[in-house]
Amino acid sequence: MARTCLTCRHPGRAAIDAEMVAHAPFRAIAGRYGLARSSLMRHHDEHLGELLAKAEQAGALEADALLARLQRLLDTAEGLLARAARDGDYRTALAGVGQARACYELLLEVSGRVDRRPTLNLLLAPQWIEARTALLDALQPFPDARSAVSVRLVALEAG
Repeated sequence: MARTCLTCRHPGRAAIDAEMVAHAPFRAIAGRYGLARSSLMRHHDEHLGELLAKAEQAGALEADALLARLQRLLDTAEGLLARAARDGDYRTALAGVGQARACYELLLEVSGRVDRRPTLNLLLAPQWIEARTALLDALQPFPDARSAVSVRLVALEAG
C-alpha cells in the first residue's frame, strides 16, 4: 500500500513549498512544521517539481498575455501615428513616433534582443586595483611567488 505524502497533507503545505522554492534548509523547515527532514526531501523530489512546472507554465501564459497586450498597444500607437500624419497634425504624429518607439524598445527588451542591464568592468573598479596592489605589495618579500601571482593576474585580466 502506497504511503501518502505527509508534507502534501500538512496544513502548512503552501508555506512549506514556498520555503523550499526559496531554498530554505530542510532541517529548518522540518523544525518549524514538525516534519521529518526525510519526508521533506521525498516531497521535494517527488512533488515539488510538478508544482514548479505548473507555476512556470502559468508564468509563461501570463507573459504571453502581456506580450499580446503590448503588441496591441504598439498597433494602436502606429495607427494613431499614421492618422495624425495623414491629417497633417505633425505635433501629434511626432508624439506618436515617440510612443511607438517606446513600445518597440520594450518589446525588444522583453524578448531578450536588447539587454539594458548595466555592465561592470571589474578590472577598472578602484576596489580591484587597490586589492591587486595590496596583494602584490604583500608578496614583495617573496619574489618568486610575486612573479607567479603577477603572471597569473595578467593572464586573468587578458581574458
